[in-house]
Amino acid sequence: MIESQRHSYRLVDPSPWPISGSLGALATTVGGVMYMHSFQGGATLLSLGLIFILYTMFVWWHDVLRESTLEGHHTKVVQLGPRYGFILFIVLEVMFLFALFRASSQSSLAPTVQIGGIWPPKGIAVLDPREIPFLNTLIPLSSGAAVTWAHHAILAGKEKRAVYALVATVSLALVFTAFQGMEYYQAPPQFRIVFMVLPFS
Repeated sequence: MIESQRHSYRLVDPSPWPISGSLGALATTVGGVMYMHSFQGGATLLSLGLIFILYTMFVWWHDVLRESTLEGHHTKVVQLGPRYGFILFIVLEVMFLFALFRASSQSSLAPTVQIGGIWPPKGIAVLDPREIPFLNTLIPLSSGAAVTWAHHAILAGKEKRAVYALVATVSLALVFTAFQGMEYYQAPPQFRIVFMVLPFS
């Protein structure tokens, strides 16, 4: 390490976690493909890859937390990195959802010849938007309100209320995920296929 450092960044020590995470991702990808094509051992490799990735995430984040808190290596400039990363993640999500909604709107408002010029295409069963889709709109909004409640409780120093609000947020997220799975499972097979293909046609 150079003694005369002229910048605000910390040069990190060599770490095994990037290569470990890469190997876990490779095992997960290969295992997933093997599992989808019914190769023997695909599920095992997929599971091992996921476990390897989770382990790598845990120990890597542990190292980052140790470096930032106990060792005090995260300067104000270094702390900007995760903040900018989170902001870019939110921007990416907004752009992705905009593209998805635009593709869906274009398919429904100006159906192409490939789908018969009508929306919804013939043979496609339409889900009732007043049932689970309506609930799956309300649940994330409620979850957002709950996490905002938790944030305000933390700022006010009310830890017990913050914990209740965070438990409510996580519970709503689990309910939302369960409803999404149930909706997808109950949807007709042709809906699943067309729903995944239409935005890209």
